[in-house]
Amino acid sequence: MSKAPSNGRPSVSWLQVAVALLGALAVGVVLVPVGFLIARAVIQADIGAALSSPFVLKSIQLSLITSSVAVVVLIVIGTPAAFALARWSFPGRGLVDAIIDLPIVLPPVVGGLALLVALGRRGPLGEPLTAVGINVAFTTVAVVVAQIFVALPFYMRAAKAGFTSVDQRLEAISSTLGARPWRTFTRVTVPLALPSIVGGVVMAWARAMGEFGATIMFAGNVSGRTQTMPLAILEAMEADVDASIAIAVVLIAVSFAVLISFRVVARLGARSG
Repeated sequence: MSKAPSNGRPSVSWLQVAVALLGALAVGVVLVPVGFLIARAVIQADIGAALSSPFVLKSIQLSLITSSVAVVVLIVIGTPAAFALARWSFPGRGLVDAIIDLPIVLPPVVGGLALLVALGRRGPLGEPLTAVGINVAFTTVAVVVAQIFVALPFYMRAAKAGFTSVDQRLEAISSTLGARPWRTFTRVTVPLALPSIVGGVVMAWARAMGEFGATIMFAGNVSGRTQTMPLAILEAMEADVDASIAIAVVLIAVSFAVLISFRVVARLGARSG
């Protein structure tokens, strides 16, 4: 704790200066490269022309569609699973919990390779599907599957936390008033957990939008079919740097919007709690 000098002004210790400098360095690691990229986009790159090119528009459209579909699937399959992990005790629950978190620590390229091995044309799951005329690998469906794979833990972590935070006494009151379990779940549990669920949706959607490694391994990089925005940046770097910068700026804007939305949802959840 710093001591006040005789003139009444608080003194600043070397420790405080060091912490401030290290903090500024940490912020700079993120802010400086992103700032230079945005500056390059504003000063040199023809963003308007790049964003209006069919190449860029196709990647943006595909990313928006596939990530939105992936999130809808996550809500359908992840919400009941998150509720079960939050409320039910069963053998192997800890193992299931760890498996769900695996895509967070697993390199995305490894995840994409695993999907390709399982769902490729010669894979144990892909071969029977191919036999009936359903091809998953290197299609738009593969993009959605890869996005679901990497984004699942982000949604389920948030949804599970939301269900855990719900006061079960309120659910008990609903049951004593004659409400069936499904009605209690939809009218009491889900509304109370909704801020966390929405936060999970936002984070999962952002993760799906930014997915690269699993997508390029499992779906490939075909314009208009499997080429999402991150993959389009890679291809554009070889021929049209302005296009790659334009797509990157769009992703930065999406990231900022996601962060703001997440903070707003968190504040609303805190107020409602």
